[in-house]
Amino acid sequence: MSVVRRDLRVIILVFMLAVGLVLARPLVGSLASVFSDGSELSSQDMLIDGNGRGPDPIEEPSPVERIPEEQRGVAEWIVIGAREEVKRGTIYDASYRAIGYPGGDVPLGRGACTDVVVRAFRKAGIDLQVLIHEDMKEHFDIYPQLWGMSGPDPNIDHRRVPNQMKFFERNGRTLTLSTAPEDLDEWRWGDVVYWRFPNGLLHCGVVSDRTGRSGLPLVIHNAGMASEEDCLTRWEIIGHFRYP
Repeated sequence: MSVVRRDLRVIILVFMLAVGLVLARPLVGSLASVFSDGSELSSQDMLIDGNGRGPDPIEEPSPVERIPEEQRGVAEWIVIGAREEVKRGTIYDASYRAIGYPGGDVPLGRGACTDVVVRAFRKAGIDLQVLIHEDMKEHFDIYPQLWGMSGPDPNIDHRRVPNQMKFFERNGRTLTLSTAPEDLDEWRWGDVVYWRFPNGLLHCGVVSDRTGRSGLPLVIHNAGMASEEDCLTRWEIIGHFRYP
């Protein structure tokens, strides 16, 4: 008798599971559709600006990406290189690491805001590690003395915002800090922008070839994870450069 009762319980349980699966199928299909659609609208496809105005639809391909590779110049390759950090999903990591020279880099998928700039310029064939190190060897006293160092260090110097700014001030073009309508023509893709956060920390990014809802160019930067955002005026702009 106990065997029959146990078998009956098993049959009832199997029946209930089967009914549950049938009833749940439409819901599962609906959820699958939601997640499938959502996966196509990642942070690389829709961006939210700092003023809560909602997502900016991303034009694919971008103006730079529509230019044939053989016709791209330095600025175009800088943008392409910076955008690779977004596609890679690079996580912010500013820790000191011993790296090679020249061409040294921290592990891909990790990096600071300055590494977005360094990798972007390398995509254009410009090695800021070498350029900044060589300039600092010749003019160390001109560079910011903030870290108690007695000489240049090719492992870290090019990864520090003040050093990048000093290099571009000395060797690049110093451009407007204004984002007023009459000054927007001076903001071009491939430019580098530097900010000061409210807490005093410094930050940087690469000006994109895309435009946000604000009417300003988007910026590719890493303040946690590499992203392309409508954030040009989110923080105080303290530097705007073009190189070469």
